[in-house]
Amino acid sequence: MAALPVEYIVETTAKCNLYCPMCPRETHPQPKADMTNEVFERLVRESGSTAEHMMLIGLGEPFLDPHIFERIEFCHRHSISALLSTNGTFLDERNAGRILDSPLDQITLSFDGAKKETFEFYRKGANFEKVRDNFVRFARMKHARRSKLQVVVQMVKMPGNAAEVEDFTSFWSAVEGVDQVRVKEDETNVLGPAGHDAGDWKHPCHYLWRGPVYVKQNGDVYPCCQSYMLDGAPLGNLAEKPLLEIWNSAPIQEMRRLHAAGRGGEVDICSRCCTTIPHPLLVTGSLVFHGKTVRRLIPLVERLVYFSKLPGKLLRPPQRKAERDAG
Repeated sequence: MAALPVEYIVETTAKCNLYCPMCPRETHPQPKADMTNEVFERLVRESGSTAEHMMLIGLGEPFLDPHIFERIEFCHRHSISALLSTNGTFLDERNAGRILDSPLDQITLSFDGAKKETFEFYRKGANFEKVRDNFVRFARMKHARRSKLQVVVQMVKMPGNAAEVEDFTSFWSAVEGVDQVRVKEDETNVLGPAGHDAGDWKHPCHYLWRGPVYVKQNGDVYPCCQSYMLDGAPLGNLAEKPLLEIWNSAPIQEMRRLHAAGRGGEVDICSRCCTTIPHPLLVTGSLVFHGKTVRRLIPLVERLVYFSKLPGKLLRPPQRKAERDAG
């Protein structure tokens, strides 16, 4: 590939203050460490000619990274949109103001439930009222400042909170300053093994061409976030090799070859992948539009599919093992 990806997931810190049963941290213990400035700046400089946006989030909480605001600025200086996702425990009024003063393009506020019991089950160590109030205050501050920052409130739909989708959507849609409310599928194997049938991969996975590429805190580069969580091997490390060389390494070229031939299900990590597969029409649209537009359209498409206003085949979620056995 002569071109590099347009989208990156960058784990600037592996530290987190919560324990969540659906998080891969439960099966993949993480160090209490941050990405070095050397690795981060090399990634930004080497990807800058094609990168549209970087999600500064991995298996850590971004506000535990002491350099997070400097990293947002560094992306901005290299014409790359920066995005964050936060559990909200550190989103006090001071940090809210710093975010709104920064060139951050989008922030996702993760809130996995409409009820206290549900939320605190999935976000162990967090207080329902405190996080909710942090998010509401932040959204209202953003609205009062007329900030262009895109604010998305997101719930990952799981068995324990699936019945709360309507209440969740109704509450957050009414909060001034919230631009989108997103309900997405659980894309981990932690709460129950899942995967795709081989036939689901008759079209190639766009991750292998456009990204998002997953860069771990230590500089290891993976073709996607799922490949790390499913114990795939890294393609290389940014402290040792240039990004373009890693992006054209033999393992990912073989993955592309199999996917292009409609045989993506033969790749071990792909057969166990938990990512919802978008229809080729949606993939084509993601290549036509800038990343900012794509990020704003994704929650809308998901909601329309969820509420059966668009055909389900546009987004093909993985099946849990129990569902496959029952079928």
